[in-house]
Amino acid sequence: MSLLEELYRETIMIHAQKPHNFGALANPTVESRGHNTSCGDMITIYLQSDGERIADVSFQGQGCAISQSSASMMTDLVKGRSFSEARELIKKFKEMVVEGKEAAPELGDLRALAGVSKLHSRVKCATLAWNALEQALVEAQNK
Repeated sequence: MSLLEELYRETIMIHAQKPHNFGALANPTVESRGHNTSCGDMITIYLQSDGERIADVSFQGQGCAISQSSASMMTDLVKGRSFSEARELIKKFKEMVVEGKEAAPELGDLRALAGVSKLHSRVKCATLAWNALEQALVEAQNK
């Protein structure tokens, strides 16, 4: 295993074992749930919006290291961003994980999940939180 692969593996495990932004927000604007029926992973995204900006975001859930680390890194990345910036990050993440495109530098630590594109059964794990975030943005914008 290369040094870069080892670093990516370590990043995923750190976020899976001690996820950032884990827990329900006290007064979220919206909650959005995701469930991967293939493996049983579950995620709830709590989003507090401030107009067209993500004022705060957190998650709760259970599942594999990929789904939990993806949610943890995602919440770090989108907190404080505008809805349009968050949507662009969702697009770039899905291009990387679903389509196997080169990881965008803006994704930061999430680039550790680039290899998931080669593991088709794990793509749903990696995108679970992102799909829930996408739905939360739609619901928050409609409020």
